[in-house]
Amino acid sequence: MIDKLVEKIRRTGAPIEVGLDPMLDYVPEFVKQKAYAEQGETLEGAAEAIWQFNKAIIDAVYDLIPAVKPQIAMYEQFGIPGIMAFKKTLDYCHEKDLIVIGDIKRGDIGSTSGAYATGHLGKAQVGSRSYYGFNEDFITINPYMGTDSVQPFIDVAVPEKKGMFILTKTSNPSSGEFQDRLIDGRPLYEWVAEKVVEWGSQHMGECGYSYVGAVVGATYPEMGKVLRGIMKKNFILVPGYGAQGAKGSDLVNYFNEDGLGAIVNSSRGIIAAYKQPKYEKFGPEGFADASRQAVLDMIEDIQVGAGLR
Repeated sequence: MIDKLVEKIRRTGAPIEVGLDPMLDYVPEFVKQKAYAEQGETLEGAAEAIWQFNKAIIDAVYDLIPAVKPQIAMYEQFGIPGIMAFKKTLDYCHEKDLIVIGDIKRGDIGSTSGAYATGHLGKAQVGSRSYYGFNEDFITINPYMGTDSVQPFIDVAVPEKKGMFILTKTSNPSSGEFQDRLIDGRPLYEWVAEKVVEWGSQHMGECGYSYVGAVVGATYPEMGKVLRGIMKKNFILVPGYGAQGAKGSDLVNYFNEDGLGAIVNSSRGIIAAYKQPKYEKFGPEGFADASRQAVLDMIEDIQVGAGLR
C-alpha cells in the first residue's frame, strides 16, 4: 500500500490527507436536522448526520487527494451507531479509491495487539471463512510498550501489504513531557525514530519506502529536520498543519530530495472550512465546496512553501 500511496501523491501532486474527524459542531444545522427528522435526536441520528457530512466532503475532494485519515474516537463517542458510520465512511473512501489511514493509536502486547491488528488491517478467521473487519490501509500506533506491542501489527500488516505510522514526536503542546526527555543524552523521540527504522528496514515497498512510517508534528520543524535525517526511508505522517498553526514553509524539512517522504494532515481546517472567515462566502449550504477550496489552497501552500515545485 505504500507503493500506491506514493503513486497517488505523484499523480495528484498533493502530499496531503484530509482528517475526517467530525464533531457535531462542525456539521451544518440543515444536515443535522435532516438526520434527526429521520432518526430522531438519538445516537443513530448523530451518526447519520456525521455520515452524510463525511460523504458530501469526500465527494467534493476525492479527486484532489491521495488519502484520508478518519479518527476513530470521533465516531466511538456515538457508540455502536458511530462505529457503523466509521465503517461506512471507510468503505465509501475505498469506493473512491482513496488510501485510508485509520487513526486509532492502539498499542498493547501479544494477543491484544494482534487482535487490534486483525480488526483494523487483517482478516478474522470464522470457521472456514475469513473476513476483513474495518480494513484500513494504514493505522497509527502508540509504541509506548515497545517491540512487543509493535511486532504483532507488522506481522499482520506486511502479508496484506499494508502499513502503519508510529507516534514519534507528536504535535500537541505537552508532547515534550515524555517525548523530549533525555535518555543517555538524547531525546526519547530520537530513540523511537531509530526503532522505527529498525522495525521497517525489512519491509520495504518497491518505491523505496518502508511499510512502517512515523508520526512527526509540523509544530516542531527543527525536530522534524533531525528526524527526517534519521528516518530517510520511512514515510512521515505530519499533523499540526492549519488549525494547530503550522504552514507550508514549516514543512520543508519533512520531505526528501525526491519531493516524497511525507504526507501532511489537516482535519478541521478542511472539514470545517466553511466556518472560517476566509471561506464564509460558501455558507453552511456550501460546506463541501468550502472544503474543496481549502484543499486546493493547502496544496498550493505546501507545494510552494515546502519547495516542492
